[in-house]
Order: sequence, then structure tokens, then C-alpha cells
Amino acid sequence: MVKLFAHPFSSYSWKAQIALYENATPFEYRFMEDAGAMDELATLWPLKKFPLLLDGDQAVMEATAIIEHLAVHHPGPVRLIPEDPAAAVKVRMLDRVFDNYVNRPQQDIIFEVIRPEGANRDPHGVARSREMLQTIYGWLDQQMAGREWAAGDDFTMADCAAAPALFYADWTEEIPADLTTLKAYRARLLARPSVARCVEDARRFRPYFPLGAPDRD
Repeated sequence: MVKLFAHPFSSYSWKAQIALYENATPFEYRFMEDAGAMDELATLWPLKKFPLLLDGDQAVMEATAIIEHLAVHHPGPVRLIPEDPAAAVKVRMLDRVFDNYVNRPQQDIIFEVIRPEGANRDPHGVARSREMLQTIYGWLDQQMAGREWAAGDDFTMADCAAAPALFYADWTEEIPADLTTLKAYRARLLARPSVARCVEDARRFRPYFPLGAPDRD
């Protein structure tokens, strides 16, 4: 059985968990607040970043690589990376879009909020991150027209990335009401059983959201 080092409130942990849940892949959850979990993680990955998947003696870092690893070594009925090479490229591209242009600016805004007292502030960086989110929201709203999932008709790795990214980004910089296609896609993601499970598992941690979690979702 594989072991996942993760935290229920971590967006990238969600991304890996969604892939595991989609295929009902058995795994041991190493909750990062449990005694000894961080020390165990540090022996595997000195940067102590999670999620990390341990499969036998092989440690796999980064959520995207974890999903790629699962597709190769623990395939299931839900093919999160298409067999067709061209379709796989599209999925991988969108995976990076959601990580780099939705999740990353959202996290940059949060990191600014939690900077230690007395640290230099970067209001220009926050404004730039919010602008990036609004820009990518508009692009995604157009891209999603006529699609059920990020890359088309099938749920893929791109949707594993999109779910936590859009969940938290909408809390941080709300998706405009007129972007109805993107808002509907976010709603479909949150209704997906694998995603809904992550949402529920994380619910008890909402008081720790630095900007204050909205009374929804």
C-alpha cells in the first residue's frame, strides 16, 4: 500500500488525494500534524514539502508527478492522463495552467497576509496576483465553453489540479458573477465525489484560512 504525506487543508494535497480517490487506490494517509509525520517526511525529502507519495522505497514529490506515477504503477478505471499523446499534452498543459496561474497567485496573496510582523509588504505584488486571477478567470470561462471537464468530456489530471485551485482562488479573489461558465465548472468540480470528500475532510480547518473562509461551499 502506498503512503501519502499530506494535510487536509493543503490544495496540492487535495490534488493528489483526488487522483487516489477517483480510482479507489488504497493508501495510508500520513497526516502532517500527527506525531513523527514531519520527521518521517524530512528523512525522505529535506525540503519537507508535501504532498509526497511513498511507494515501497520510492519517494515521489510534487502532486503532478504523483498523479503521473499512479497512472503508471497503480492504474485504475479512471484514466486521468489520456492514452492518446496529443490529448495527454492538452491535459498536462491545463494542469500547469491551474497550478501556475490560478493556484500560485492565490497562494501569493495568502503568503502576503501571513508575513511576519515587521516584514516588508508587497502591495504591488498582491495587486498583480489579483489581476492575474481575473485575467485567467476570463480565459478559462472562454475555454470551458461547451466542455464538461477541463480538457473535454473526461475527468483528468487537469481537473485534479483545477478543483483545489478554483476552490481556494474563489475564496481569495471571487470569480465574477458574469463568468457563468467558469462558475458552473467550479460547482461541478465541488459536486464530484472525490472532490467533495476533500472539501469535507478540510472543513474543520476553515477557521485557519488567513482571509476568513466565506460562509459557503
